[in-house]
Amino acid sequence: MPRGRYSLHDPHDHTPLGEEHFHCAPGPSGWRYVSQLTAPNGDHRGSVDLAIDELGRPIRLEVNAASWQVRGAAIDGVTWVRTDPTGTEATEGNIAAPGFTGTSPAFLVATARLLRLTPGAPATRVRLLALTDPVLAPRTVDQAWALLGREEHPTDSGPLVVDEYQVSALDTGEVHTVHLAGDVVLSAPGIELEHLETPPSAFPED
Repeated sequence: MPRGRYSLHDPHDHTPLGEEHFHCAPGPSGWRYVSQLTAPNGDHRGSVDLAIDELGRPIRLEVNAASWQVRGAAIDGVTWVRTDPTGTEATEGNIAAPGFTGTSPAFLVATARLLRLTPGAPATRVRLLALTDPVLAPRTVDQAWALLGREEHPTDSGPLVVDEYQVSALDTGEVHTVHLAGDVVLSAPGIELEHLETPPSAFPED
């Protein structure tokens, strides 16, 4: 069960946004990721609980930030309910998309598992429901993912397989690189792995 800590920062001006303390594990139905987020001053600022099935589809999502909450799942595309800080109003939504995305590293792992790309294959286009900071506002985004390469690195506990992805935002043309080792993000825009207590769980074979 990988457990550790990411540091989060603005990918453009590198302003520190805080830390995400996480643990994740494969299970009989797929994979689950749970985290707590803290602000730079150490205050609690949110949480993420994401469970996906063996095909990478979100079977349960709960995200909390700034007293807002979003719950969602893969139902007729993706369906979600967003609740305001007072808990008195809720807005429902649905779009034809296979998954969610956001600032948490969990969404990068989930999308990689959903797409199951092979090295060197053409980029795959995917539409996702983004939950944007700071109040989890929903926004539809289109991305293109390509697996550029896969390398093995020797470690004390055996070879570590690192995948290098190229992710393109189709609305802006912005391109960035994501490095994943199993279910752990090694590096991505706005994300740095600061501490890892146990080795990553292996990415499932096709």
